[in-house]
Amino acid sequence: MSTTPGGGDADRSDPDGDDPDGGGTGARDTGGGDAGGAVRDGTRRLRLLQLASLTSTVDRFAIAPLLVPIAASFSAPLAAAAGAAGGYFLAYGLMQVVWGVLSDRIGRVRVMRVALVGAVLGGIASVLAPTLGVLVVARVLTGACTAALIPAALVYVGDTWPAAVRQRPLSDLLAATALGTAVATAGAGLLADLAGWRAVLGVTAAGCAVLFVALRALPEPDGARSTSRGFSAAVVRPLATVAGNGWARLVLLLAFVEGAVVLGVLTYLAPSLQAGGSSAALAGLAAGGYGVGAVLFSRVVRRLVGRLGPAALAGTGGGFLVVAWVFPLVAVHPVTVAAAGLCLGGAGAFLHSTLQTWATEVVPQARATAVALFATVLFLGSSAGTALGAPLADAGRFAPLFAAALVASVPLALVAAWTRARYARRSS
Repeated sequence: MSTTPGGGDADRSDPDGDDPDGGGTGARDTGGGDAGGAVRDGTRRLRLLQLASLTSTVDRFAIAPLLVPIAASFSAPLAAAAGAAGGYFLAYGLMQVVWGVLSDRIGRVRVMRVALVGAVLGGIASVLAPTLGVLVVARVLTGACTAALIPAALVYVGDTWPAAVRQRPLSDLLAATALGTAVATAGAGLLADLAGWRAVLGVTAAGCAVLFVALRALPEPDGARSTSRGFSAAVVRPLATVAGNGWARLVLLLAFVEGAVVLGVLTYLAPSLQAGGSSAALAGLAAGGYGVGAVLFSRVVRRLVGRLGPAALAGTGGGFLVVAWVFPLVAVHPVTVAAAGLCLGGAGAFLHSTLQTWATEVVPQARATAVALFATVLFLGSSAGTALGAPLADAGRFAPLFAAALVASVPLALVAAWTRARYARRSS
């Protein structure tokens, strides 16, 4: 299993966190096609990683404003249409470890490009799906493949940027995912109103094809491929290492709960408006507040890294999360939904980025596996939240759903801040 190359966790000076080489660690141009020397620049690499994160996020979040149109198209209940989202999240989560192991064996960039081939095929099948059942299967395939993108990008950062500044490029990746969320939730609803839900899935498939070509310009980081042999060395040993670490188990538990109360319930913000008569375009624009908030607050987080400790960042994000679910409980209205989305974006920027960074450092000798498991439980949690919320959403009972998210958010916020502070004290 790979560790950070060239002493990736060593004390290398890079105050802005924009140079992954940190004054000496380079990247091989392997599997990078015709990249040459142009892509050795750290900023160029980060932009390509951001493009991968954005593409994955657009594909994942575009489904929420489409659930009501999909249900109407197939004359199916909303709970059945929600299977397209829940199945996607489930496949996305379950495939994390598989892609993580493969990225250690064949490289971060190569595994992303292999996965993109499947994502394009899944996207095409989604566009052509004649029944809801076929659509759900196609979305499961697509989710299983786009699952490779963000974890590989995160591990790429872990392989290349020093720990002291790692949250800065990670917050830049979060900004890209936030932008993707905003584009997906707002743009998908608008495009669905203009050209139908199939057009939205066609655009996301085309985006995966473009990314496949663009990633030819991204070199593999030094030491990204494992030299170990055998199933035990490649899979069992790193899994046992992560599972045997109490702090790692705690981070995974927090990620699961976060997935359920943020991503799982977020899926129903747009449908809650549509149930009241709003168009897919208006519902998507309002729910797109999540992406706007994440973009704005991720820039704030980037400036606060090094000034505020991780526990303070986590606590701030937890506060945003608790406040977020108060708004739709007061009333389901475009303004309150937009405010909830904005606060959820703040929670993502502060809380999620802190947990994500924690996952990259808690077990450095099995970083790829830890990050893969983090993403796995995050999206298993989101799948669980989507599935548990489906009956309430189908019955139009959104208030109890948002109330449950609020109740679960309070202990998540408190435990995340408290335990991150304890971890910092024990690690110092």
